Amino acid sequence: MDIFSVLKNAMAGSITDIALVIAVVVFLTILVNVLQQVLFKGPNTPPMVFHLLPVIGSTVTYGIDPFKFFFDCQRKYGDVYTFILLGRKVTVYLGKHGNQFILNGKLKDVNAEEIYSVLTTPVFGKDVIYDVPNAKFMEQKKLIKYGLASGSLRTYVSLMEDEVRSFLKRTPAFKGSSGTVNLPPLMAQITLFTASRSLQGKEVRQKLDSTFAAYYKALDDGFQPINFMLPWFPLPQNRKRNAAQRKMTQVYTKIINERRKRGDPKDSEDMIWNLMQCRYKDGTPIPDHEIAHLMIALLMAGQHSSSVTSSWIMLHLAAQPEMMEELYREQLRVLGNPANLLTYENIQEMPLLRNVIRETLRLHPPIHSIMRKVKNPLPIEGTTWVVPPSHVLLAAPATMGKDDAYFPNADIWDPHRWESIGDPMDQEKEKADYGYGVVPTGADSTYLPFGAGRHRCIGEHFALQQLTIVASVMVRTFRLRNAEGKKGVVTTDYSSLFSRPMEPAEVMWERRSENFSKQDLLNGC
Repeated sequence: MDIFSVLKNAMAGSITDIALVIAVVVFLTILVNVLQQVLFKGPNTPPMVFHLLPVIGSTVTYGIDPFKFFFDCQRKYGDVYTFILLGRKVTVYLGKHGNQFILNGKLKDVNAEEIYSVLTTPVFGKDVIYDVPNAKFMEQKKLIKYGLASGSLRTYVSLMEDEVRSFLKRTPAFKGSSGTVNLPPLMAQITLFTASRSLQGKEVRQKLDSTFAAYYKALDDGFQPINFMLPWFPLPQNRKRNAAQRKMTQVYTKIINERRKRGDPKDSEDMIWNLMQCRYKDGTPIPDHEIAHLMIALLMAGQHSSSVTSSWIMLHLAAQPEMMEELYREQLRVLGNPANLLTYENIQEMPLLRNVIRETLRLHPPIHSIMRKVKNPLPIEGTTWVVPPSHVLLAAPATMGKDDAYFPNADIWDPHRWESIGDPMDQEKEKADYGYGVVPTGADSTYLPFGAGRHRCIGEHFALQQLTIVASVMVRTFRLRNAEGKKGVVTTDYSSLFSRPMEPAEVMWERRSENFSKQDLLNGC
């Protein structure tokens, strides 16, 4: 029976024949796709990762474990290769040269807005971040960065510590002297509360316990990989996302208006106050709806990376209790009494805690892939390859942090390794001003937890301070260890856009004694 007979019979309505036709079509599709890859290799395009299905391509293997996918392909194809991701041709360029090529690419050649706007604009709102021309985005980053200067960071220390202490006292999961908890949801709440109180003021922080809670959850659910392809599809989570975005905009706008009416726009050095005073370069004040949308972006964007990093820190300390006790002794050395409060100055005197954070960001980078849309044909130096405008470029700087060539025994969490490496930020010599102040480009570094180039994270100092304060209070309050029967730490969940601990990620906790003695201080020294 030839294919035409099968089609004719299928049209007659036989379920068996319909299934057979589908099987034949799938087979022919796979066959044509394989023949194209084998017989029609382009001499001027990077090698294509072999795949059977033309649209699905390598989506599944990439999605399950991106780092395994990157390294497997690197061994077979080298640092540069192309794979199919939901119908898109994505060209990966690994290593220092790849980071420089992509993250410091010229604006006319590579574009971030076209990649990320479909995901962020429905969540953050119009006229901010990736929904504006790059020049305006750089202006907005400059205005936000002003509110993250060291003077502001100083005022945030006490606010953050108070939020962590209050959370640990009122949370049922930490009632009593010991217990077992699933850490990631609790660390997410701590991160959200500390960020909102310091950056956005007490009105926003108070609403997180009531009004904002449901809105935040709905917006958070909007950060799904499917929305890269179908951001406006009327899925239930997308309808809730859109409604929550409108409601949160109204709440922020109301806060702004109330501050203006009472003539008292300032609550510490919060970002709402900062932006209410700011103007663009042409003298135009920032419209209220843009302030509101920037506040939503601040609330959402940094929370994920900081919450997953704080979770990984605590999970590793639970797996290595001896390291937690080393940290506790450092706390005693710096603070004297564990009940003493943190200051901007004394948190700079905790090198081991700083190295714990560095090591955690190395081993568990929150973002594994950074993408840019190609705008012009881009030749790759030293090869005959040219990346065409139909492709997306993908940088994966975090792969170097997991490579033994750069970090011996890279799969081992060892904060002490940084004692010989030193501060990676001191090694960033090249700098540039993209419109929001001079920053290290850092694209040739082996350690880029905050990215590089014009889209480098402007909140890195805030995030490091936040992580330091959260970890400091946790270490002084608890002893942690793995739950019974568990060794090491949990695996990584790559199902969302952020690499996070696979849940449940449970640890056992024991509250430290409040009866601090002179011997404790001697042990700490």
